[in-house]
Amino acid sequence: MEINATTTHPRDTYDYIHNEAAERAFLDAFGRGRLHHAWLLCGPQGVGKATFAYRTARFLMGNDRDPSLGLLGISHRDADAKLIAAQSHPDMLALERETNDSGKLKKNITVEAIRDVGTFFSKAPSRSAYRVAIIDSVDDLNINSANALLKILEEPPERGILFLVSHSPGKLLATIRSRCRRLTFAPWQDEAVRAFVEPNVDARGDDLDRLISMAKGSPGKAVKLWQDKALDMDNLAGRILSSSPPPRAELIRYATEFKTSSAKSDGVKKFGLFMDVLCEQVRERALSSHPYGRARQWADLWARLSVVTAETEAVNLDRGEYFWSLCRDIREIA
Repeated sequence: MEINATTTHPRDTYDYIHNEAAERAFLDAFGRGRLHHAWLLCGPQGVGKATFAYRTARFLMGNDRDPSLGLLGISHRDADAKLIAAQSHPDMLALERETNDSGKLKKNITVEAIRDVGTFFSKAPSRSAYRVAIIDSVDDLNINSANALLKILEEPPERGILFLVSHSPGKLLATIRSRCRRLTFAPWQDEAVRAFVEPNVDARGDDLDRLISMAKGSPGKAVKLWQDKALDMDNLAGRILSSSPPPRAELIRYATEFKTSSAKSDGVKKFGLFMDVLCEQVRERALSSHPYGRARQWADLWARLSVVTAETEAVNLDRGEYFWSLCRDIREIA
């Protein structure tokens, strides 16, 4: 099935139909002249945290207000908004994980990149009232870059605002969390996810229902899952767990794909996606199976699966071999 889904970068998203509470909280602080220098934007991935950050940056820098786009709405015709969209605004810095020579994302945001943020804030705004930096996401910092960020937070920049996007704030240094004003972004209701996703993907009926269920309230995740062909992996997991598993030749093909990484096929990514959907299906079986002994078998498998992806990357295990081992373990339970 052809994939039609497209994703718009948060910097290019101007409308905002959810999380009005976060906008009101920011506007209240802004209106009272008590604008915190660092905002920790927390919530599941894909619910609009980065969109909010760019939207707020346009509000702080721009002048062409557009109430039809919500409380912080700025027209796309605004001069500063155009510069932000072109990634050329002198008072705006956006930091994401960089790619390596092979085009893959690096594991972390480097300490050098965070030091660049400090240098950026050492200068006064050149055309706006504020200088704004966005780190998407702060979860990607290693211990060295996290400590470098902490130094920036300990000495708040004058007329500088920092937005830290976090999908797992509990994993951050407590000293970083304590120096930020926190805004929480809740998962969307399923019907809201459906309204967002349906026009952007070529999925209908049961496929669309499954996609929305897998997204767990994250419209961005739903579109990403569709682009990554997660439904194919979900189908594979279901068949492996069924009483009629795929034939050996098909399993061999998948095992080969999982352990092979090339320009056409990212085995690491595909294996991780397969493990995610398999883990979820095994969890459902653990919660619904009877008698207790059988439920315990599924629960033990679920516990093992939850750490497999990280372990295979850490010690460079053969993903194809592990896939075969996993299929054998499932057959013993199923």
